[in-house]
Amino acid sequence: MTNLANPSCELSIVMPCLNESETLTLCIEKAKGFLQRNGITGEIIVADNGSSDGSQVIATANGARVVDVPIRGYGAALLRGIGAARGRFVIMGDSDDSYDFSDLSAFLARLREGFDFVIGNRFAGGIAPGAMPWLHKYLGNPVLSRIGRLFFRSPVGDFHCGLRGFNRQSIMDLGLCTTGMEFASEMVVKATLNNLRITEVPTTLSKDGRNRPPHLRSWHDGWRHLRFLLMYSPRWLFFYPGLALLGLGIIAMILLLPGPLTVGATTFDVHTLMIAAAAMILGTQTISFAWLAKQYGANQRLFPPSRAYQKIHRTASLERFILLGIALMLSGLGGVVAALMNWGSVDFGDLDYGVMMRLVIPAVATLAIGFQILLTGFLSSILDLGAKQPLRSAILSANE
Repeated sequence: MTNLANPSCELSIVMPCLNESETLTLCIEKAKGFLQRNGITGEIIVADNGSSDGSQVIATANGARVVDVPIRGYGAALLRGIGAARGRFVIMGDSDDSYDFSDLSAFLARLREGFDFVIGNRFAGGIAPGAMPWLHKYLGNPVLSRIGRLFFRSPVGDFHCGLRGFNRQSIMDLGLCTTGMEFASEMVVKATLNNLRITEVPTTLSKDGRNRPPHLRSWHDGWRHLRFLLMYSPRWLFFYPGLALLGLGIIAMILLLPGPLTVGATTFDVHTLMIAAAAMILGTQTISFAWLAKQYGANQRLFPPSRAYQKIHRTASLERFILLGIALMLSGLGGVVAALMNWGSVDFGDLDYGVMMRLVIPAVATLAIGFQILLTGFLSSILDLGAKQPLRSAILSANE
């Protein structure tokens, strides 16, 4: 993307806006006062998301630059506003007067020190009475922030603080693309995954100055944040659950293959063995989803590939998938043949149910798992075909 930054402009203050006529003037005046008092060369951008209350006129009248954003959404407004910014640094914040634009010194100081991303922490700075709903304060924000720290090892304690500053080019290079409220999570996650220098500063949150309900929809937007965190972490969404299923299935299979297992007054038999086989099959399928999702994300540059992924990817050829899949399928087929021979030994008459099922169930499970691995190998190779298109372009360009 073209770098619009102006060397003479140090700071752009970006405010997303959708019908904020009640508070917009105050926010702009506070931001202007901060720039003037501190002798900072900067600009104020109002990224308008289709206001119908005259917010655009108010912003222009107060000296802000209005950027029209036809695509609705918090993320869309901010992405357009950041893209249009001319400053080396950007500080973004809501235009509902819940954040104090009159003193952004802590953010700018950290940016000048060399940090790429500076985010406020409302829980460290203070939340005024009535500024944050109980559900957000004690459930939504803390839980989602903990999940974000667990999934991505992020140092950020308040994932959803709307007041944040950053080096414009560093953030533009992340390829942010979400258009809704989950944009806040995407910025933190991608900044973490790409090893940007991140720090927090205590930030206060005041009750907004509007007389209408906020745009935020608690459950809907909370789910969008959680969905994004899950989709960007194939390890937690697929790999760990799949590994747990596969491991429990194998353990149960080993314990039940010799015969029924009695624990206290409960006896586990072939019916539990069937559940164990299903867990093994589902676990293998879920782990394959983790691999394919990681591969797709790396190929599409959704997130940087880890060292572990790169090491495995170099050795996980289609031929190795095929060999492993065929080996497991032959093993399973051997078990099925053994079961048929056992049945033939009694002229295909009545058999001991428990003995027969202990042959058939693991054999069918192994056959199915081998087939899954075989198909995963082919799908993995298909995904890699698309990743080779840039290489093709480079080869053709070299010949011109």
